[in-house]
Amino acid sequence: MRETKSTNPEIIQLIQFLKKQSKAKDAGIWLSVAENLARPSRQRVAVNLSKINRYTKKNATIVVPGKVLASGTLDHAVTVAAFGASDKAKEKMAAVKAKYLSIPELIEKNPQGSNVIIIR
Repeated sequence: MRETKSTNPEIIQLIQFLKKQSKAKDAGIWLSVAENLARPSRQRVAVNLSKINRYTKKNATIVVPGKVLASGTLDHAVTVAAFGASDKAKEKMAAVKAKYLSIPELIEKNPQGSNVIIIR
């Protein structure tokens, strides 16, 4: 059986960037995120705000190797880095003063990935 690969150039570029940063900074978290993003689109992660709310505490930093969706509520401020987020999810995060970043922006702020939680 042939292995499927992503054809989205943004995802391909992000996966390559994550792998380079993982080796350069000796941070395995970025390799794990790259492997999750490399999955077929049917298996890619979509996380609701309710799950983020359930598994995080105030001021936590999380990375979602996929998309953040708006189902549920968020009642505390967190920093969320993801490949994408729905417009409604961004609005709900802004309402509680949560920060939304792209994954490369998070790597720029925290190259080692210390105290970053992966939510799948």
